[in-house]
Amino acid sequence: MTKSFYFTLLFFMFFFSKSYAQTEKTNDHSHTNSIFDTEIENWLRELKIPALGLGIIENGKLKQIKVFGQIKENNSAPYNTIFNVASLTKPITSMVALHLVSLGKWNLDEPVYKYWTDPDLVNDPRNKKLTTRIILSHQTGFPNWRYMKENKKLSFDFEPGTQFQYSGEGFEYLRKAIENKFKKPIEQLAKDLIFQPLKMKDTNYIWDTDTDKSRFAIGYDKNEKPYEIEENKQANGADDLHTTIEDYGNFLANILNGGNLSKDVYLEMIKKQVQTGKSKYFGLGFIIYDLGNGDYALSHGGSDEGTFCLTVILPKTKQGILIFTNSDNGYKVFDKLLSQYLGENGGKIVEIETK
Repeated sequence: MTKSFYFTLLFFMFFFSKSYAQTEKTNDHSHTNSIFDTEIENWLRELKIPALGLGIIENGKLKQIKVFGQIKENNSAPYNTIFNVASLTKPITSMVALHLVSLGKWNLDEPVYKYWTDPDLVNDPRNKKLTTRIILSHQTGFPNWRYMKENKKLSFDFEPGTQFQYSGEGFEYLRKAIENKFKKPIEQLAKDLIFQPLKMKDTNYIWDTDTDKSRFAIGYDKNEKPYEIEENKQANGADDLHTTIEDYGNFLANILNGGNLSKDVYLEMIKKQVQTGKSKYFGLGFIIYDLGNGDYALSHGGSDEGTFCLTVILPKTKQGILIFTNSDNGYKVFDKLLSQYLGENGGKIVEIETK
């Protein structure tokens, strides 16, 4: 998928559309699911969103999986629809690194040049300041993607570790460093450390013989015209993961229950590493929303051509939501679903993003 589509991912700047009415902000779900499901189906038709995957986490477990619409014309979306989730790749790559840190095999603050230096940066001494902590909190100084630069070369926009700038290049840098040290591709490390232990059978960085193409949700533009499917054979540390609501929901539920990390590493992950806006920070691999009174949310989104996705988990209440869509219009349902399923906290996140 196109790496520059829509955002350099200060991505939530327009994830929430004020032009659509929000549902009531309540935690009371006593009204029947079927009524709300009908409402969702009406939204999808109105907003020209062919398919929506919805996962609801309660008490630290994935409790509901709902998939609406069609993955392609006249082909209903199954519960195990496979979505391209774009930048939701980054939390997976982050957790691979953090698992390695927990195992004592990788160091958050060791300069990564010892394992990888990009050819564009060999003569820039600032490359020696790059660490996993700086990369996972988006403080590398890199652009989102080098091709956005006039000369198409990777370079620093500022001194690493001094400020926030969202960057897919940073995650690709980390992927190459990790692969060089461990002599394994990132997809194999992810399988060993995350996918197999959590039984994430439908999740991968690349398309291979195990990918069930018949369940893949084709991406659509805002006028419901399909995009071409790109079957990537080379892993990207920042983008193009394909997965299901069930797989990624269990991944997030696992994070709510400690993520199989050491306590110290988990605390580093949820620590506010850099401020990115009012009541908004980046930890290690996740956005952190400060919801007040000591409460917080961990979040990440993803967008490429034909996909808009959002995840939010609430560590204190062990709640969460996953929203996957296969449309450039997908962001238009985010505010409604956050408020419906996360109640007051969902409303607070919408407020942080829209003010």
